[in-house]
Amino acid sequence: MSYPPKHHQDNDINHLIEVVKTYPLATLISVKNNEPLITHLPLIYNEAGKLIGHIDIYNPQAELLKDDNAIMIIFSGPQCYISPSIYESTQLPTWNYIKVHVKGKVKAIESKDALKQSLISMTEFLEAPDHKYVLESDNRSMKGYLDYIKMFEITIDSWEGKFKLSQDKKPKDTENARAELIRSNQESIKVFLDKIF
Repeated sequence: MSYPPKHHQDNDINHLIEVVKTYPLATLISVKNNEPLITHLPLIYNEAGKLIGHIDIYNPQAELLKDDNAIMIIFSGPQCYISPSIYESTQLPTWNYIKVHVKGKVKAIESKDALKQSLISMTEFLEAPDHKYVLESDNRSMKGYLDYIKMFEITIDSWEGKFKLSQDKKPKDTENARAELIRSNQESIKVFLDKIF
């Protein structure tokens, strides 16, 4: 038996890439001496089909982001609690979410020129579509940080899409769950930020 159930799996590579591009903040998981090391940082999917990232040299996980070491990455899309009250049929409470799991091999990129261009390209990607800020190649602040950042690329070995979106319910219930995912994410962010900030 596969898990999650087939109706909660999405193997359409275009859907998975869309999650990565829309929600680039990734959870990177490496293992050293049977202990997991976890870092959260943005990864950019490039035209060569690889993931590109940058990490602080003082991060303990940085030493593992080289030499074709294995890595697990999780990208998280929207998620929320689904109350049975939104369904037209009788259901139990559940949680809907979108996750993409990626396994791959990581390689360090040592070139300072490649690192600088990568930082510029990542900023350009993240600033889209308005591009209100452009990281220029002669930016003095960036130049000062280049010695403290390591660039790496990940060659992807496998993808797994976990899209739990009430697909197993009646069409109207699935539609209601989609609307609740949108509504909940918009409202819960404001409520949460009002509590902590």
